[in-house]
Amino acid sequence: MLITFTTPVHADITMFGDVAKALIHMMGHSGSVPGAILAEDVPRALEKLKAAVARNPESPLNPARDAEDDDTRGQSVSLAHRALPLIDLLEAAAREEKNVMWSS
Repeated sequence: MLITFTTPVHADITMFGDVAKALIHMMGHSGSVPGAILAEDVPRALEKLKAAVARNPESPLNPARDAEDDDTRGQSVSLAHRALPLIDLLEAAAREEKNVMWSS
């Protein structure tokens, strides 16, 4: 499953479902899809996400991989890199006081 984050002031961001749900949880939300953050709550969600990333920026946050995928086994993408596009989107939404929504 893919999850797409949208706000009127930033390009849409699409992520693997398990990665997106983990980031949604870090923002203080249930992880339900579809979901949304009202404009007045975006700065707090952004703050929570940045704090979670700051605690463990290099920890891996990888989608589940097929056991037969030998080319990517053992490779890792850090939490800081996975969260960066969503942080950019949240910063734009906070700056312009816009809602953020996500759906599959």
